[in-house]
Amino acid sequence: MTVRKRKLKLLSETASTGTGRARFRKNENLELQTWSELPIELVEIIASRLSLEDNIRASAVCKRWHSAAISMRVVNRAPLLMYFPKFGSLFEFYDPSQRKIHFVEIPQLIGSRVCYTKDGWLLLYRPKTFRVFFFNPFTQEVVKLPRFELNYQIVAFSSAPTSTSCMVFTIKHVNPTVVAISTCHPGAEQWTTVQYQNRLPFVSSIWNKLVFCNDLFYCQSLTGWVGVFNPHERTWSVLSVPPPKCPEKFFAKSWWKGKFMTEKDGDILVIYTCSTENPIAFKLDQRNMAWEELKILDGATVFASFLTTHTNIDLPAIKRNSIYFSKVRFYGRQCISYSLVDGRYHPRNECHDWGEQDPFKTIWIEPPEDFSGFN
Repeated sequence: MTVRKRKLKLLSETASTGTGRARFRKNENLELQTWSELPIELVEIIASRLSLEDNIRASAVCKRWHSAAISMRVVNRAPLLMYFPKFGSLFEFYDPSQRKIHFVEIPQLIGSRVCYTKDGWLLLYRPKTFRVFFFNPFTQEVVKLPRFELNYQIVAFSSAPTSTSCMVFTIKHVNPTVVAISTCHPGAEQWTTVQYQNRLPFVSSIWNKLVFCNDLFYCQSLTGWVGVFNPHERTWSVLSVPPPKCPEKFFAKSWWKGKFMTEKDGDILVIYTCSTENPIAFKLDQRNMAWEELKILDGATVFASFLTTHTNIDLPAIKRNSIYFSKVRFYGRQCISYSLVDGRYHPRNECHDWGEQDPFKTIWIEPPEDFSGFN
């Protein structure tokens, strides 16, 4: 090979290598662009669909991702445990995430008994006057309902009274085969009461558990059967699902009182407790018409009280897969909880007979998203 040809070949190889390196650098830059220079709108959409934990991780990718993640971050607030005094108007609100107690004067509630909470609103009843009304302790708003006797009935409502879809529901035992269902809504002049036949045994009492889920009112009876009321079609039916199976020890004295009912992602959950056994959680499998025992709560936390039980996720300083009960120990420093993962109460040796607690003394209530504290 002549000298000239060797020079030409060397130049060709050099040019080829240079082109390859340039192409590699270009591809590398494009790959970097894919992650660090995504349109900010797309990054915000991604961040809006992340859990709090994943949102925090995403904020560490780069400055642009940090800004987008912070702007889309929603920090859920834990419910507050509200204490009703025997006398006077000084109410206590315990924050389990901060482990602090707030004292608030609410004279409007003197002589009232709490019935239910939802969306930051209380539903209350004055036994002496049969007055039924909503009250928001965070805004001091009041919404009145027609008078109605609720001495031996459990009540629930579907949404905040400021919503046009708000409906109040209560059920009363007439005889072993008949129940009377009463409904009302803000602005109505009177309650509507209709009697329904039970296809299956349904013993209705003050120990019922109520929850609104999937546009339906679910009611668990004293003996564990579940009835469903459709407020749109105004129909009532008892599901052919036998009560959850629990160890014999759960059917001791006042066993029917230590039950809690809530909803999570469209599913009905019940918690059974016993003073000598660990709590058991069940989910209603409506496809197979059976109760499924749960070993974990998919990262959620249940806040259980006799009248209303809430389920929340992604809560700061709150244990996941746990049940927080309506009792605080150590002068407000710790709320009693049970971890399904650890299989024990926190603090240790705090197993209580929840059926013996005063049902109308405490209730969990969810503060609004923009709530910054009591004045």
